[in-house]
Amino acid sequence: MESQCLGLAEALGLKPVIKRVALRSPWRELTPRLRLFQSHAFAAESDPLSALWPDILIATGRQSIAASLIVRAESRKAGTPTITIQLQNPGIAPRLFDLIVTPRHDRLSGENVVATKGALHRISRTTLARGAENLGRHLPKLPRPYVSVLIGGSNDVYTLTPNWMEGFAAELVEAAAAQKGSLLITPSRRTDAASLEVLKAAVAGSPHYLWDGAGENPYFGLLGLADFIVVTSDSVNMVSEACATGKPVYVAKLKGGSAKFRRFHLAMREDGLTREFDGELVPYYYPALDDMSPVVARVQALLDARRRD
Repeated sequence: MESQCLGLAEALGLKPVIKRVALRSPWRELTPRLRLFQSHAFAAESDPLSALWPDILIATGRQSIAASLIVRAESRKAGTPTITIQLQNPGIAPRLFDLIVTPRHDRLSGENVVATKGALHRISRTTLARGAENLGRHLPKLPRPYVSVLIGGSNDVYTLTPNWMEGFAAELVEAAAAQKGSLLITPSRRTDAASLEVLKAAVAGSPHYLWDGAGENPYFGLLGLADFIVVTSDSVNMVSEACATGKPVYVAKLKGGSAKFRRFHLAMREDGLTREFDGELVPYYYPALDDMSPVVARVQALLDARRRD
């Protein structure tokens, strides 16, 4: 979630001050529509909100909504109104923010709403090239093509189990062998230890690189070096980032799902951006997904209008 905010800030050429906030009870359990005494809503570990209100605030996540509303209201009182940009559907009236950026599968519309195909992110030509260069220096000599594999884990709607991983890993090994290539794999923090052990055992005899969790995650490097990308279905972010490369993206379906995820994956397939992973990899082509440019244009228009005022 934080990566989405950073991606937009970087695309705007800004170096942001990062504030992380969390709500305490009962605000944590209440709907964002109930905004009574919001200044008392923040947990002790939250970063303080400064009265030196910024020109622009980029926020995301349910727990950030109270902070966005406070900054917008207080900065207006001070005569230096902050432009508030909320990423993802805030669950309250869009008019309470200057701009909302949310994926189209959220089905939110309005004059100040930009609907994107996927999630915003930090992927750019620069990050891909830098990531490929950094990983390439440390990568053992492996045959190409590279099949980069992005693995998530269980969340509120999907489940990743060792049993599922066993079948998935076998398909990965077979697919890479059919291409006479190699697997480049990164798990995430949500990948459980038991499933990771199953994966390690399955790929042990094949040309591969598996990030061991030490040091910085080579995620950008895997995307930059990839000839094919296989990504698990549990993350809109990972699928969106993969599609920003313009490389073939195959989505491995985990057990579970939700209506919103189904809408997202169906639309991405219908747009020709992704395909379902069934153990076979075939090259295909599409224009790299660029959700960022129209969002940057809308934000820049708001900033230009603020300067004129």
